[in-house]
Amino acid sequence: MSKRHDAINDILKGFDAPKPAAEDRGGARFLKRSNALADSGEREEKTLRWVDPAQCVMWERHNREYALLNEHSCADLINSIKAQGRQEFPAIVRKKGDGYEVICGARRHFAISWLRANNYPQFRYLIDVRDLTDEEAFRLADIENRDREDISDYERARDYAQALEAYYGGRQKAMAERLEVSEGWLSRYLQLAKLPDIIIQSYASLREVKELHARTLKPLLADSATRDAVLQVAADLAAEQATARKEGAAPVVAAQVLARLKAAGAGTKRVRPAETVFRRSPHEGGIVMSRKGGKITLEFSDTLPDEELRSAFEQFMQARRS
Repeated sequence: MSKRHDAINDILKGFDAPKPAAEDRGGARFLKRSNALADSGEREEKTLRWVDPAQCVMWERHNREYALLNEHSCADLINSIKAQGRQEFPAIVRKKGDGYEVICGARRHFAISWLRANNYPQFRYLIDVRDLTDEEAFRLADIENRDREDISDYERARDYAQALEAYYGGRQKAMAERLEVSEGWLSRYLQLAKLPDIIIQSYASLREVKELHARTLKPLLADSATRDAVLQVAADLAAEQATARKEGAAPVVAAQVLARLKAAGAGTKRVRPAETVFRRSPHEGGIVMSRKGGKITLEFSDTLPDEELRSAFEQFMQARRS
């Protein structure tokens, strides 16, 4: 069994699926799966339900952007369900009012919903109902989807940033331990979530924004000499992408977006901080003062005589007080 499934089992261990209500038994199909427990010889019964996908809604903290799912992105799953005649693997849900909340299984939900709306009304949504806290649901969804390529780096990063505050009190170390990942790996995704909205809008789709892009842009956005130029180019790109979508034209591809943002930073002339010289007379040495980022730096030659240094420093103090 894979490490991912071992981790999923660890989260689900000890959580019994709720028993179906008596009134549900007559109107729904149930599929029972038995798992042998080798150490005790006992058997654990899990009840899976076939339901109308309309009874289910996505968990608001689901790490997949459901609105981005479409017939094309889910074509492989749709064709697989049609070929098999049913959904093979259950989605993991929890009760919500009279229906269910989907923790894992957004693509399966979309595929079944699409099939039912397109001449295949016989298909139903297979679910495994669990009793999970929000933190357990978050970890389960993360483990289930961490290796999936159809969830973007940015979707994952945004999910991590929200979870960091919601479940771990802003403590990256605690979160990394619970997810069983390194702090460095987690930190890179959290940095991606901090990208300004206009940077995200400069891409044709949020799914094109990669963790590597955040690492590349971080120093350009942190430097006051380059930040404004990068953000201005991002705004121009966002307008181009919006026009392309409106007119049905080809968007600016991700590689070109990153290249133009980098060029904006590289092409910005860095201005040397303004300097002021304090000295007793033009013929003597003195102290050079510069300001940057709210800090003052004083520089002078190590051969400057004490008397000239003292005089220059007194001038600096007088100017500072005034």
